[in-house]
Amino acid sequence: MIDQPREINIQLMGKDYKVSSGLTIIAAIEYAGYKLVRGAGCRAGFCGACPTLYRRAGSHKLYTALACQTLAEDGMCLVQVPFVPVVRRPYDIEEVAPSANIILQYYPEVAACVSCNTCTRACPQGISVMDYIQTALRGDIEQTALLSFDCISCGICSSRCPADIKHYPVGQLARRIYSKYLLPRSSQLADRLDEMETEQCEVEVETMMHLSTEELRARYEQRSFETVAGRDQKHSAIQKWGTAVDPVDYRDEVEEVAY
Repeated sequence: MIDQPREINIQLMGKDYKVSSGLTIIAAIEYAGYKLVRGAGCRAGFCGACPTLYRRAGSHKLYTALACQTLAEDGMCLVQVPFVPVVRRPYDIEEVAPSANIILQYYPEVAACVSCNTCTRACPQGISVMDYIQTALRGDIEQTALLSFDCISCGICSSRCPADIKHYPVGQLARRIYSKYLLPRSSQLADRLDEMETEQCEVEVETMMHLSTEELRARYEQRSFETVAGRDQKHSAIQKWGTAVDPVDYRDEVEEVAY
């Protein structure tokens, strides 16, 4: 006889429900009978469509998470945030100059940051949100772009900010300026795109389709990083910033980094 999963009690948008244990929050919501029209996307932690606010039983603290990546707990009181309102200033990236004060021109509210670090503590990606807001304030577009690289635009940071800063559009603008004007162009990328257009890479793709998991892993771990002009090290955001840009072997690389 197969053991049935234990039921847990959750409070969803002010109403009590019993759901099976071991479900993610998003699955528990659907188990309770809700049809998610908004607030559900990739279900893999990448799209940022399912920000959640919740409290745990016996705790006064308000927690934030992605519903698809967090297990429902007994006594959890939660609500979905299908969209965090944000104002994006219109701009044409072809006309935006990569000057030191360009981000302040479009998002002057970053100057209101009080460095409380609430945004960083709320981020489900573990991004140093306050740090990239501070680098944006100082006009360092490159650091702002790299520090915000893993942002999935869920908006949780903005929902918790006492200064009402809308962080992720700031990171988006910095990354667009950085990639358009400041990031060195990769000759290898251009060559690879040409190979894709002429279908020269089809044979290589077909070969990789037949490799085992171990062989694919070995190829991944033995890959090389492109050397960037003007830098002493290979172009790896992890080596320079210590952020999880490369999640597959992030832990391995972090152990080797001397901070």
